[in-house]
This record gives sequence, structure tokens and C-alpha cells, in this order.
Amino acid sequence: MYQKLASHNDDIRRLVEKGYAVGFDSNYLIIRDIPYVDSQRGLQTGAFVAKLVFTDQVHVKQDDHQVFFAGSAPHNVDGSPITNMNDRATGLALGPGASDIVVQRQLSNKPNTNGVLTGFANFFDKIDSYAGIISGPATELHGATPYTFRVVSDEGEGSVFKFNDTLTSRAEITELSSKFSDEVVAIIGLGGTGAYVLDFLVKTPVREILGFDVDAYHVHNAYRSPGKLDEHDFQRSKAEVYQERYENFRHGLKLQAKFVDVESRDDLRGVTFAFVCVDKGSSRSGIFSVLMSLGIPFIDVGMGLNRKTGLLNGMLRATLYDAEHASEVLKLGLSELSDPPENLYRTNVQIGELNALNAALAVIKYKQLKGFYHRVGTRCASPDTLRSNGS
Repeated sequence: MYQKLASHNDDIRRLVEKGYAVGFDSNYLIIRDIPYVDSQRGLQTGAFVAKLVFTDQVHVKQDDHQVFFAGSAPHNVDGSPITNMNDRATGLALGPGASDIVVQRQLSNKPNTNGVLTGFANFFDKIDSYAGIISGPATELHGATPYTFRVVSDEGEGSVFKFNDTLTSRAEITELSSKFSDEVVAIIGLGGTGAYVLDFLVKTPVREILGFDVDAYHVHNAYRSPGKLDEHDFQRSKAEVYQERYENFRHGLKLQAKFVDVESRDDLRGVTFAFVCVDKGSSRSGIFSVLMSLGIPFIDVGMGLNRKTGLLNGMLRATLYDAEHASEVLKLGLSELSDPPENLYRTNVQIGELNALNAALAVIKYKQLKGFYHRVGTRCASPDTLRSNGS
């Protein structure tokens, strides 16, 4: 990222040429080696951290007048606090490439142009302004300078995404998103609900996504799946269609036109979590068996709609089968494992927005389990089943 951004952005290049120790991590600009004075007039060294806003793959801009600071409160030459910084304590989790940076505060200072407070035009103006204010006392007292000309190489593992994940950095949830870094997730069934589960997970930083569906992509699938439609999608396997649709977004995506049953152990080895998105009980039975035999926790989704009142009414379900309680939950009979004539799903009525809602319930539950979302209690009163009734 260092070479890419320095060569395509004049303000970043100017920072490097002036001698700032420029680095990047988790879509943040990091300026190390910033000298400052503490309350005892002693010399300390900190770092600036600023959000990068990508306008495309190689160009960035800055969109506010604030910076994060890794260090204690900076002081003036006489040991008094620098008062025009609106200094407030805060934290910010960064990635593995910035393990040496511990953000402790956020600073806010707008430049004063002819008596008018304005914003910063670019990163060079912002960093240079803050460095002048904070490092000035350190230069005067100790002869220290922020211009170390140190080259900070890009560290940390490469992202699974082919585009910079600026959503995570803008929302300041890097430490939460990192909880998915070792996850290998299988999606069994890429029909309506499964297609939306895939869409959500493609944009989640799990290490790998495996998908399985032997069926072809037909016209009705276009009405209950996300993404644009290309006419050449018809009659190809869903796995092939979605692989092509999403492979420009991320790495670690492997969708296969395969049927999953009790003989599929080798296909599922290494999987840490699975979503079962099939509408036939007979198919579900074999899938459950192989997942439980491998100790893989999973969520089974289901949708049952009818028109008994003339309007659509029914139930959405997202049931968790964790490794410890899977057999116990199975005995509750929440998921159909056969295809009886009176099967609730016999008409197979599915609507796009309900597929999306069903998928959202399932993915939210998964993210709760991983500690991304808050979860009340350890088990739901309805054995980890979420239901939505409506007419």
C-alpha cells in the first residue's frame, strides 16, 4: 500500500519527501516518530493516525480536521497543556501492521485563515499543521524533529478483499471485524436465502467461503437473489453464476456444483461454521449428519408461507445447532428431516425480501456467536430459533 498511495497521491508523496515516517495499516494513515513534550517538559515520541477515504483503488482524500494520537497529552515549552487541541481520551484498534501504535486520544484543531476557521485541503496540510503545534515545543527544548525519513514497510497479512475495506475503518470496528479472520464458512444451498447469506458473507472478512449447490440458475432465481442479472446466467449452475458475480470482490471464494450428504466429509474438512439453506427435509438430513459428525456448528434456515387467509402468512426460522447442543436441539424437531406429503414447504412460496430477512437473521446470529454483535443470554427461549410472523 505504501508505494501505491505514495505514487498516486501528491499529498502523501509530499509527506514522504519532507521526511515524515509515513506508514499505513487497516486503511489508516500512520505518521510515526512525532516528538512532543510531556508535563515535566520531558521528550516523548508519539504517532498520528488519520482515516483514509478511498475514492478509488489508488486515490485517497481526508474528510475531517481531526487526528488520533498515540501518546500522552502534549504540552507547551513551559509544561502547560496545549489547550487548542480539544484533547479527549479515546482508543482505536488497529491491525497487525501497527502493533506498536496504541491510540490514547483524539485531537481536533481547525486551521485559522485570516480569522476564519477552515478545514484542511489534504493530508499534507493536516499532518504538517498538527506536527507544527505538537512537535514545536520538543524542537525548541530538545532539538527533536518529526522528519526522520524513516521508511515503514507494510506489515500484517493481506486482506481477503480486493477493494480496500474502508467501511471497517470509517466505523472504527477493526478489532471486531478481526474476529472473523480465521473463519472458514460453508453455505450449503445457494437458492433464495442461501444467495443472500452468500452476499452478506462475501462482504464479511472471513478467511474462506465454500458454497455448494448442484442446481441450475433459472429465471425465478433472479427474482429472489441479490446482484445484477446477465442473460448468460441462465442454465448455468448457481455455483458458477455466483462465483463469477463475486470473485472480483474478494479472495477465498470457492463455490461448487456439488451435492452435500453423508459422503461429503472431505469437502467440509477445515470448515469452522456452516449455513444450511435447503428446502427439502431429505437433503437436510444427510447434511446434518455430516456436519454433526465433524463437530461443525451450523445454522439451519427455513421459510414456511401459506395463503390460508388469502394473504401470505407464515414463519421464518434461523436455528442454531452448536457443536455442544446439536443433538439436543435436533430432538426438538424444529428442522424437517423428511419430505412428508403434508410438508409445510410443499408450495415452496419464497419472496425475495423474506429470503433476505431470513438470511439476515441467520448471519446476525452467527456474528453474535463470534462476538461481533451483542447477545443477550447464552441460549434463546425458543432454542436459538428466530421467528417472524406476519400477514
